[in-house]
Amino acid sequence: MIVFDLKCTLDHRFEAWFRSSSAYEEQKAAGLVECPHCGSVDISKAPMAPNVAAKGNQKVEAVPVAASSAKSMDPKAAELAAEARKLFSRLRTHVEETCDYVGDNFAEEARKIHYGETEERGIYGESTVEETKALLDEGVEILPLPGQGRKDA
Repeated sequence: MIVFDLKCTLDHRFEAWFRSSSAYEEQKAAGLVECPHCGSVDISKAPMAPNVAAKGNQKVEAVPVAASSAKSMDPKAAELAAEARKLFSRLRTHVEETCDYVGDNFAEEARKIHYGETEERGIYGESTVEETKALLDEGVEILPLPGQGRKDA
């Protein structure tokens, strides 16, 4: 797997994982790589920092992209994938317009709301895979959003 920093023509930046560099090129050529912020398919690689191994306690964030290559995806699946991306983009916009951004404090804030320690309200932010699993195990009602990246990205 390889991760690329990508950007659209509106300079929205995001990360995406691909099976290989050629898989990225195939998906991009087929219009399957889409900006999670605005839905644009006019995407290019952004300058990337060197990939230095992170310490075990640091967060690693990425935006997943469909693992199927464009060549193996049938037209109906490609159409449904495009519709799903548009729907997730609209959902992201709604969440960003109506909920409070809590950044890296998402897990802590979600717990406070769940246990009645703070006012109930819509929030969004970042959490690690481990934090997300722990919240779900505790019965905290959350919904990981596909493509949801950092607000400040």
